[in-house]
Amino acid sequence: MMRRILPRPALSAAIFLLWAALANAASPGMLLLGALLALALPFVTRPFWPDAPRLARPGTALRLAARVAVDIVVANWAVARRVAGPLARLEPAFVEVPLDLRDPFVATILASIVSLTPGTVSIDVDQERWVLSLHALDAPDPGALIREIKQRYEVPLKEIFAC
Repeated sequence: MMRRILPRPALSAAIFLLWAALANAASPGMLLLGALLALALPFVTRPFWPDAPRLARPGTALRLAARVAVDIVVANWAVARRVAGPLARLEPAFVEVPLDLRDPFVATILASIVSLTPGTVSIDVDQERWVLSLHALDAPDPGALIREIKQRYEVPLKEIFAC
């Protein structure tokens, strides 16, 4: 019964909190409108959402989230140093990361993690060849970048979602 009213409870909570932050007014009318949006948007968009795989290892998910947060901070610092330095030293590259996972939802999470980390941007997840295409701001050794992405992010994602 609860899933019919709140098909995506976390999404509803995020929408409400985002609305409250953006509205910058705690009036009852604005909060009510935010609550209505938080209930309506997930319900209306429900047919477009894929069925997310179930978490097999929530503890690993928390460790991965912490790792990604730290990596974002470290990568911000590294990108700032590289961009502030001589740009001629940068070695940008397009890289294809062969994926071992075969779940489109989990592959999208991996692509999102790569894009959140400054210095890399996901371009495409090819579900026929199972390859993640990305652009790296500085990749003197593309093989090392591939190994790092697979070890730091893909392996834990496979464990988290048992895929």
